[in-house]
Amino acid sequence: MKTEKEKMIDGAYYLAGDPVLVKDRRKSKNLLHRLNVTEYRVTKKAREILKELIPNAGANLYIEPPFFCDYGYNISCGENVYFNVNCVVLDCAKVTIGSNVLFAPGVQLYTASHPLDAELRKTHENALPITIGDDCWIGGNSVICPGITIGNGSVIGAGSVVTKDIPDNSLAVGNPAKVIRKLNE
Repeated sequence: MKTEKEKMIDGAYYLAGDPVLVKDRRKSKNLLHRLNVTEYRVTKKAREILKELIPNAGANLYIEPPFFCDYGYNISCGENVYFNVNCVVLDCAKVTIGSNVLFAPGVQLYTASHPLDAELRKTHENALPITIGDDCWIGGNSVICPGITIGNGSVIGAGSVVTKDIPDNSLAVGNPAKVIRKLNE
């Protein structure tokens, strides 16, 4: 039988109030407080906090505080990833970010979802992974919804809500985001 944590990561319905998940979120929130308030500047201590919070990050992960996430351990990043201020990553499922990816202020990545059925929604949640390829730029205040893949080299315009996968080398804008042109062709 799977644990609630295993169910969460696998995209199945799970109980968010599970004691293990509550403990993991509390640990994450304590690390985020230290990162966002105590060690606001780039220091050796801030890098140590980031390594503990997001252990699956490549070289040169830079986060401009404040930053928010649920767990941290479900986020994996390639090299040279930059999060500007006020980014939110609800990482109940895996969030995979390639190399050379830029997140403008206020970007929100939501793996977390809730059942449409009202009775089930009272007790359970589920989550779907998000994948962002290499060399992407996600514009300010964009929202990436659960289960989305953004292809390599793509740009998401500011204020966009991404509800469908975006192919490689595409410029997508709007709510819902639509590909308006191919890039580098």
